[in-house]
Amino acid sequence: MENPNSDLRGWLERSGMSRKELARRVIAAAQAWGQPHITPDATAVRRWLDGQQPRHPVPEIVADVFSAHFKFRVTTYDLGFGEGQTAERSLIYNASFAVTVEAVTDLGRADVDRRKFLAGAPFAAVAAVGPSRDWLLNVIDQQPEPGPRVRLEDVVAVKNMFGEFQKMDVLQGGGTGRLVLAGYMNQHVYPLLRRTHTDDVRRSLCEAAAEQTYLLGWMAYDSGEHGTAQRYLIQSLRLAEESKNAALGAHVLAGMADQATLLGNPQEGRRLAQAGRAGLGKDTSPACLADLWALEARALAKLGDKEAAIKAVRQSESAYSHVRLEREPEWAAFIDPAYLHGEHANTFRDLNQASTAEEHARVSIAHARAQKRARRGAMSQAALAVSHLQRKELEAAHAAGVRTLRLSQQVKSSRCVEAVRDLQQRMQPFGSDRLVADFNEQVREFMAAA
Repeated sequence: MENPNSDLRGWLERSGMSRKELARRVIAAAQAWGQPHITPDATAVRRWLDGQQPRHPVPEIVADVFSAHFKFRVTTYDLGFGEGQTAERSLIYNASFAVTVEAVTDLGRADVDRRKFLAGAPFAAVAAVGPSRDWLLNVIDQQPEPGPRVRLEDVVAVKNMFGEFQKMDVLQGGGTGRLVLAGYMNQHVYPLLRRTHTDDVRRSLCEAAAEQTYLLGWMAYDSGEHGTAQRYLIQSLRLAEESKNAALGAHVLAGMADQATLLGNPQEGRRLAQAGRAGLGKDTSPACLADLWALEARALAKLGDKEAAIKAVRQSESAYSHVRLEREPEWAAFIDPAYLHGEHANTFRDLNQASTAEEHARVSIAHARAQKRARRGAMSQAALAVSHLQRKELEAAHAAGVRTLRLSQQVKSSRCVEAVRDLQQRMQPFGSDRLVADFNEQVREFMAAA
């Protein structure tokens, strides 16, 4: 015999809805989900209250109904239906804005609660194909009309907070402020998306929410939680489309391209970067264009296409020469010489062009040091160390490796950890040299502390 669902009963009583009214709202919500065959009645609701577990996606749709009613996120777990399918749902680029709002809110809630099913969510290599295609088609068909953007106080507050959290990420790594940002989004930003707005207000709010959701994805990426990061990025892309800000969508695709290449899918990384360039629009954001070209170069280097990779680096440098900081969006602030030269250093590292890689690495290191950006400095020091190893200069490589370790200790970043591990592996061919032994011992201490 099934146990009565007291959780669902409590939420239903709190809402003041009858069984018939709940059934009616579930049917309406199912239409937005593209599930017109879901047509429960009051009897079906009674069975749920008696303990029957409805089939997917009914629990998620019921959760959306209660969330819309209460104006805050109510999850399938809250309703006594178990964890639901948040991880799978947030991989979907849904045409419905209402469904997108609930999906990204559910993702943020699960992230803050640190539920195990989300932490273990896998990265899906082909999941970006549909989202990038749909975003590009819609951007091309729906270019925004020129004119001033509406500035609500709520939106201004969100944008101000974005600047603070982005600085935290850049200076301290993604592992520092992510859960604080997720909590802020759940409590203050995502609820705003459920309110009624004029079209202009909604676009402005979606732009702010897309920026923050992207940053959540980037922080998860920097923490090595790639499944979670991918889900945030896909939902950020959908919010960016709703804002009709082509540059912001292209920026999100750049993050997705970076992740795909890092995880061993450079062909997909290149395609995502190309999609971003195609949808960016003329003179929209030279910084974003420079980033997309840099990431395409990284992918091409991984694919072994030397000529195309070098050409892409030149395109990136040309695009950045047109950057005017006062005209760039705030999210583009990190796309600067420290970042771009660091990416170019890695491109030439992968092309086995050690001297050129060293040149770019040193420029990146100098800018990063001036800005006190330990994460970028660590990653560029690692690229510098590899350039020395490629020329059999072990002593110089050891010195750069030690600097990599010291900078990595200042941030919470899985990418820095991976850079250290990669450097350690590349030193192995030098055998039992005392410098290798010394570096291995320092790495052991670093890993123990990390």
